[in-house]
Amino acid sequence: MMHNLKKNLGESTDNISSIDLQKVCLYIEGKLVLNQLSLHTQVKRLGIIGRNGSGKSTLSRALSGLIEISSGQLQVAGIDPYKNRRAALQEIGILFQNPDHQIIFPTVLEEIVFGLRQQGQNKNGAAQNALQTLATFGKTHWQNVHTSALSQGQKHLVCLMAVVAMQPNLIILDEPFAGLDIPTKHQLQRYLDKFTGSLIHISHDPLDLQNYDQILWLEEGQVAAFGSPEAVLPAYLDEMHKLGDSDDISHLPR
Repeated sequence: MMHNLKKNLGESTDNISSIDLQKVCLYIEGKLVLNQLSLHTQVKRLGIIGRNGSGKSTLSRALSGLIEISSGQLQVAGIDPYKNRRAALQEIGILFQNPDHQIIFPTVLEEIVFGLRQQGQNKNGAAQNALQTLATFGKTHWQNVHTSALSQGQKHLVCLMAVVAMQPNLIILDEPFAGLDIPTKHQLQRYLDKFTGSLIHISHDPLDLQNYDQILWLEEGQVAAFGSPEAVLPAYLDEMHKLGDSDDISHLPR
């Protein structure tokens, strides 16, 4: 059965995913990465900023259900994405920083079909819906192209198409513009702007997030600030400039 991508691209929707974290802790190899993290929000566009090692990518994986939190409570759209994987596959999509860590099939069509099959679609239905997705993005001619022959920006777009094909209400973006030149970044941004569900966008660059509804600033796995871009981004930049003028790069981890 052909599905309708209009709820994802080009039409508005009232279905905005809620995020609810209560005293979330997460350890990786004995190190506390998320520390008593509490947050509740329900906005269409949430940006997350922070330095390397602040817990941003770990949080993205916890929100998508790829890793389990150590303690506390975490819900996305009313579900625990780690414990309820079937519901999480329907609700949440994620784009990794490096598309080579996400793409596993040799052709573009096969890559898009895979996620739909994971959702339980039969082979023919998944193929039809994958072709519909390619048509919606104007990329039907990509269906038999080998993913290894694509540029980095094109691979990012394949990952985005594969996620959008699954019709999630929320897409989590973990540094989606890393390694992209300015024209490619702007082109990918246009596709992201068309997505009418919720976006959580992790970025080092405040310019990527200045038009978002809310900004979460993470430091050492905790909330350093949370609020509007106008309130959070200038404070973040000011702190980063202060750190840049210091010599904290010489500090060794404990």
